[in-house]
Amino acid sequence: MTSLGMQSGSVDLRLAVLLLAAGEGSRLGSIPKALLQKEGKSLLSRFSQSLKAFSPVEFIVVTGFHEQEIEAGLKQLRQDDELPIQSVCNPHPEQGQASSVRLGLEALKSNYDVLLVALCDQPLVGAMEIDTLLKQFKQRDQPKEVVMPMVGEQRGNPVVFSHKVIADILAIPKMACRPYMDQHPELVQIFVTDNPAYIADVDTEADLSEFNLKRV
Repeated sequence: MTSLGMQSGSVDLRLAVLLLAAGEGSRLGSIPKALLQKEGKSLLSRFSQSLKAFSPVEFIVVTGFHEQEIEAGLKQLRQDDELPIQSVCNPHPEQGQASSVRLGLEALKSNYDVLLVALCDQPLVGAMEIDTLLKQFKQRDQPKEVVMPMVGEQRGNPVVFSHKVIADILAIPKMACRPYMDQHPELVQIFVTDNPAYIADVDTEADLSEFNLKRV
């Protein structure tokens, strides 16, 4: 897909991106899932490539259990100066995803309009899925501040947040995105879709086969 179809819909939003890559990958024997290979490229690299069409003003990767390996992957990506890649390491990733989200939110420095919070192990999320979410955000009902995909009964990712709602989350000590959304459903616009990319992730050996992924 070229970027031509995306320019009118979403590229005028100042986009910040938070990619969560702090997990242990314990069910796969403790591996950095962000570095799993699909068609010769890591999931981290493929996601980064997908972002280029949107010219993000900020791109933060939260590392944790596999900091050194993921930093090595980021070093290669940073040689491509089209993306403003920064990283922050969660010193206590065992405390769970919410702690990584909070750390990433606190690291944001740019004057963005929207924040895309994404997971590192979604092999089917690409530029089309991101563009669709940003268009949904632009067309959202007022006073909605969050767009979350929903496939059937399952919550999906990535999720898009307004700058305003992230500021509100940060104003509450230790608050993270998911509990804030649960406490303020009136701010969340559900994007109902049948696109499986939003719920496909990698947790098991069977998932590696299903998505044609290889270990490093």
